[in-house]
Amino acid sequence: MAELVPRVMVMNAAGLDLGRKIAEALQVPLEGRAGRVEADRSFPNALDHIRDCFAANQPVIAVCAAGIMIRAVAPLLNDKRQEPPVIAVADDGTVVPLLGGHRGANRLARDVAAAIDGRAVITTAGDAALGLALDEPPAGWRLANPQAARNVMARLLSGDGATVGGDEAAKAGWLNGLPKGSGIEITATMDPIEPPPDGLLFHPIRATLGVGCSRNCPPEELSALVHKMLDEAELAPAAIAAIGTVDVKADEPAVLALATELDLPLRLFSPQELEAETPNLMNPSDVVFAEIGCHGVSEAAALALTGDNGGLWYAKEKTAHATAAIGISPQLITTLTGRRRGRVSLVGIGPGQSAWRTPEASQLIAQADELVGYGFYIDLLGPLAAGKPRQDFPLGGEEARCRYALEQAGQGRDIALICSGDAGIYAMGALVYELLSRGPEASGVSDAARRVEVVTAPGISALQAAAARSGAPLGHDFCAISLSDLLTPVEDIRTRLRAAAEGDFVIAFYNPVSKRRRTLLAEAKDILLQHRPDDTPVLLARSLGRPDEALTYRRLAELDVDDVDMMTVVLVGSSKTQALHRGDGTAMFTPRGYARRIDGDLAKVGQ
Repeated sequence: MAELVPRVMVMNAAGLDLGRKIAEALQVPLEGRAGRVEADRSFPNALDHIRDCFAANQPVIAVCAAGIMIRAVAPLLNDKRQEPPVIAVADDGTVVPLLGGHRGANRLARDVAAAIDGRAVITTAGDAALGLALDEPPAGWRLANPQAARNVMARLLSGDGATVGGDEAAKAGWLNGLPKGSGIEITATMDPIEPPPDGLLFHPIRATLGVGCSRNCPPEELSALVHKMLDEAELAPAAIAAIGTVDVKADEPAVLALATELDLPLRLFSPQELEAETPNLMNPSDVVFAEIGCHGVSEAAALALTGDNGGLWYAKEKTAHATAAIGISPQLITTLTGRRRGRVSLVGIGPGQSAWRTPEASQLIAQADELVGYGFYIDLLGPLAAGKPRQDFPLGGEEARCRYALEQAGQGRDIALICSGDAGIYAMGALVYELLSRGPEASGVSDAARRVEVVTAPGISALQAAAARSGAPLGHDFCAISLSDLLTPVEDIRTRLRAAAEGDFVIAFYNPVSKRRRTLLAEAKDILLQHRPDDTPVLLARSLGRPDEALTYRRLAELDVDDVDMMTVVLVGSSKTQALHRGDGTAMFTPRGYARRIDGDLAKVGQ
């Protein structure tokens, strides 16, 4: 996935020079409030933009009053361990990390202050007094018991001292500045030991794990083999940088389950990349070479992950269906070789406005290496899409955009396939899975693309948005019918219309008309009038959630095709749906049957 780079913002011309210095130092574009300042990118509303970036898990640095940033993100605050850095920069160069101290905000604030000759005001107790946060170790280290860090920091601030021991203590120079004493025990080791009582246990990340297996290897078999090796090596899983294997195993259930179990990243290598490690293998295999084009998988992957100076720690061990090997590096491993498993994120953005977009959708968009979709939908993302590589496809290019997204993900990239509304409702979700369900020749999708991860972020669909705007028309059973005959035979549509009419469903009509297609909505009206009253409420909801949003109410008998276009969703009530006229407008609602219960309760009260 794409690295989440900081977003640097200014609100007015007074902060422009300072913002430029920060953006240039961090090598990112400068973003400015539209109409107030000329910057590399613009945003229309500061509060909304800061909130969008925070929801997307992106670090935010703004030259503005701290209060602006606090008001923007306050509704989203939940878990300090998950919050991205939020940093306010005053006009005099004072840099204040407001949030995200546990996720790099303090380090980032110091970098910003150095770039502008300013002063970082660090308020988190550990960083302020000790110069480091024990729950945020530097790259190449993992803390085994983060839940204990708060208590240890409190004791250090209260005057207790610490001893740093363990067989890897020499590599933990970043701990040398702690107050010395015997009260707190801090251990640095690769061993799988229990953390010291009331102390901390840090693992240096110097080991690697290579695995291989036959297709459909039982996950428990691979897991048992790996745990046996870890026990033999006396190695903590937290000291392992990553799990490596050959790229054809990108979707192997046993490998994916192991990565999840050990909570380690998975990295993939081509057979050619693994073959380059053959001179260093302890158990090269001609059989493996004949099958996939390299002389070993587990040993070669473990070596490839260690880098240039690494070697094998434990040679290949195997079971009936699995192999595993452990590599070791003399240095801390802070960057990973190999490729990630590619991912296609099916992202529903609702009508487009940020207030109706889920934080999960915003995060997947921010993490993506590239955005793919109908150009108008990507444009609706506004500043969130700014600077992102994108591939626009026209209407009618649905198969092409899905194939493109899958093939790019097959190269190890993170692709967000942008859909309006919900990705699984008349959008690209079903087509992606349909392509994956066919063979390569029938779908035009390569084997590499078929091994990618596919995730879905739900969005607000047009029927939900229309219902919310109009009251509660979906209060009882409802259905959705697309009136487009591009992919569905007309007679199938008519069959569904008749069934929905006879079943007395509230109906949401998608794709009701087009320039070419004008008759099916009129037919639907005639069919429905055979089963429900002339005065059945109908809502025509156009451009929901967008500046030109329009709601129009009609009686079913008065529904006119000329009042509808492709940007309209049509909600037709059931025979029970009612229109309620109130001082602030008209509402539609479909009773669920509570009236009988209410009447019964009132009757009991009157007795």
